[in-house]
Amino acid sequence: MRVAPFSHEVKLIVARTFLELGADVAMPGGVAETFLVDSGKVRAHSYRCGDFMAMWMIDVGLLQFYDEDGAMLRTVNLFEEQKPVRLAA
Repeated sequence: MRVAPFSHEVKLIVARTFLELGADVAMPGGVAETFLVDSGKVRAHSYRCGDFMAMWMIDVGLLQFYDEDGAMLRTVNLFEEQKPVRLAA
């Protein structure tokens, strides 16, 4: 069973990765987030910080990072990154 992560968890991954790539996430505005909505459902989140951009494609569970020229820098499979969570019956 695939479980999508919570959006606040993904934003933490984005901020940490932006830091690793050299972005200043503490600058005014920090990490800006926008949403792609289609037929009333959120399909993707887009994040920007300085010259970097990331896109979380929710349905496929991919988080991709790009530089200012649009070159892809990194891809994270969020379905693989998540640890299973046991729920009480």
